Amino acid sequence: MGFWLVLLFTLLTCTNLSKSDPSDEACLTHLSQSLKDPTSSLQNWTKSNFANPCNGFTSYLPGATCNNGRIYKLSLTSLSLQGSLSPYLANCTNLQSLDLSSNQITGPIPADLQSLVNLAVLNLSSNRLEGEIPPQLAMCAYLNVIDLHDNFLSGQIPQQLGLLVRLSAFDVSNNKLSGPIPASLGNRSGTLPRFNATSFEGNKDLYGYPLPPMKAKGLSVLAIVGIGLGSGFASLVLSFTGVCIWLKVTEQKIALEEGKISSLMPDY
Repeated sequence: MGFWLVLLFTLLTCTNLSKSDPSDEACLTHLSQSLKDPTSSLQNWTKSNFANPCNGFTSYLPGATCNNGRIYKLSLTSLSLQGSLSPYLANCTNLQSLDLSSNQITGPIPADLQSLVNLAVLNLSSNRLEGEIPPQLAMCAYLNVIDLHDNFLSGQIPQQLGLLVRLSAFDVSNNKLSGPIPASLGNRSGTLPRFNATSFEGNKDLYGYPLPPMKAKGLSVLAIVGIGLGSGFASLVLSFTGVCIWLKVTEQKIALEEGKISSLMPDY
């Protein structure tokens, strides 16, 4: 009797581990459709494998790692992938690490990623992502790493990201970000990890500690020098013109005086 119970429990466990999750299937299907794979690095990313991507801790998809029958890690780095990020990534609710770095992915970062409440690592660096950093990422309370360097992201760094107390690595360098660096990220207090200037540099209009303060709005040094030189030249021209006029008037006065003197002198 005991043997049959153990056998039944084992069969039920194995069945549960091999059972696919419909959310993972939707996540993988839409991600595959939104990405372009010019080097055919994702050949095994097929519909049949999306329906059953995991067998316990074993994954049938390159770049995917499974844990208890669910996708918990996606690492598709340096594969020359193009296209955009699917909002359906949010369906991989067991995902703890998402690394799509060093590709050619364009478009915005989906705000839907806020649904990845177990996410600890987000690395989308060295792509061509545009738009603003979604403040909704602050909903991913377990985030330890946010790496977005070398993209074309614009706008301000969301203040809300400073609420991520587990954040130990943060890099938004070499983008098109602007405005002040939130003090909750640039000047963290207490035992929270601090981020130095290298995490923010390469953004022309970004300012505040640990970067230099905002530049005073006014004329540049070159403009001031140019105005000074121009004013000096104008003054020189005016002075020279005035001297010429004075000399001319003086010459005329002398000639007039000479004429008067000549008229008074007797003829011999």
